[in-house]
Amino acid sequence: MLILDLVTTLSLALMIGIELCVAVFIDPILNRLDPLTQAEVLRHFARRLGNAMPFWYGANLLLLIAESILRRGQLDSVLLYCATALWAMAILMTLLFLVPINNRMMRLKGAMSDADRREHQKWDTLHRSRIIVLTVAALCSLIAMSL
Repeated sequence: MLILDLVTTLSLALMIGIELCVAVFIDPILNRLDPLTQAEVLRHFARRLGNAMPFWYGANLLLLIAESILRRGQLDSVLLYCATALWAMAILMTLLFLVPINNRMMRLKGAMSDADRREHQKWDTLHRSRIIVLTVAALCSLIAMSL
């Protein structure tokens, strides 16, 4: 179980780190670029992360489910159930709200319009909310694994 704990913790932490990097470093830099460059760079990020992240999100959910199954009936299982539910909620939120915006950003042609910028700001806000949910899920899993 120690190996699973380590893999789960590392995978969750790395993903949250990447998501935090996007929110804290990449997006503020993107927002300072001229509209044409911003649209081009945003297209590349949306495509690259949009292709890789769904698999990672799913893999992390499977890791949390495995942790929950292996610890069912134990004191720490409730926290793992919460972590798994929060992670699933983040995936659902992503599919319903963030993916459609991301897909529109991937199809940007030319410079970003004011409507595109507002759409990207909406994505940024939702993305920050997702980071909070993921972080709480990771904290629940870490606490559960340490009990």
